[in-house]
Amino acid sequence: MPINLKGGMTKMSFKKIFGILLAGVFVIGAEFSAVAGPKKLNVVASLPDLASLARAVGGDHINVSSVALGVQDPHYLEAKPSYEINLSKADLLIYNGLSLEIGWLPLLVQDSRNPRIISGAKGSLCASTALDRILEKPTGEVDRSMGDIHPEGNPHYLLDPRNGLKIAALIRDKLSELDPSNAGDYSKNYAQFETMMNEKIKQWESQAAALKGMKVITYHKEWEYFADWLGLNIAGNVEEKPGIPPGPQHKQWLIDKIKNDRIKIIIAANYDPSISTAERLASETGATLLILPAATGGEPGINDYPQLFDYIISKLLQAQGGGK
Repeated sequence: MPINLKGGMTKMSFKKIFGILLAGVFVIGAEFSAVAGPKKLNVVASLPDLASLARAVGGDHINVSSVALGVQDPHYLEAKPSYEINLSKADLLIYNGLSLEIGWLPLLVQDSRNPRIISGAKGSLCASTALDRILEKPTGEVDRSMGDIHPEGNPHYLLDPRNGLKIAALIRDKLSELDPSNAGDYSKNYAQFETMMNEKIKQWESQAAALKGMKVITYHKEWEYFADWLGLNIAGNVEEKPGIPPGPQHKQWLIDKIKNDRIKIIIAANYDPSISTAERLASETGATLLILPAATGGEPGINDYPQLFDYIISKLLQAQGGGK
């Protein structure tokens, strides 16, 4: 190495050393990138069903988490710092919409300080926009005296798997927009999921044929899409109005209805707030109280969206007497 008379490096030698060091940095960086792999999209879903659908379409190209758990009531969720941290890192937020998460999600998004997922941004996806039919849209004015009414319609559409397929297609399109280099994989994953789900839907509809026309009582108005799909007849709700526990007069009406119509089954989600009310109703009428999961992860072993319907239909058939 050339040394000048004053004991220092020449200008030329400094440039060479700097160049060698810089090249080394690039080589190390490239090798690290190759080991770590390409950056994955961070996807946060408000609900576990949406997370399951995103996982089916996104595959290995995305990291997915859900804010709510399958055992939690999606209407009410206590904000936690961990939720805000996850949202602050999100490239995409997928949410149910129809005011289901209105009590908690907007505040979490605001506190996350993530401009990528604010309403109207490319990374904000309302799943309900995939639907061509929304049940129970109120007519006229809506006020609090009517209970927990959702002005845009019933938000529990994920309990119809046909809607799940539409949302999976919406997720495919959004992931392809955000990550066009992997659009081919997203389309391939969706096509495989679509084929599997169409086969499962035929299977479920065949299994549940014995349930068609059966009258049931439900705790909350969350089973309307499921009943509409399979032809169940929801004859009444335990809640007097959505979100409002029954008073004495409504309880008596339910008892008379169950006895007169020989209704065999009362359905409640495992996160409904007053299961004891439904238990007393079943005890007084001889009906079977069926406590069911209403979301992925709602019971052990329900690890994805299709498994949710396997479980629900199996339990309904057992309670009705049409299954083992």
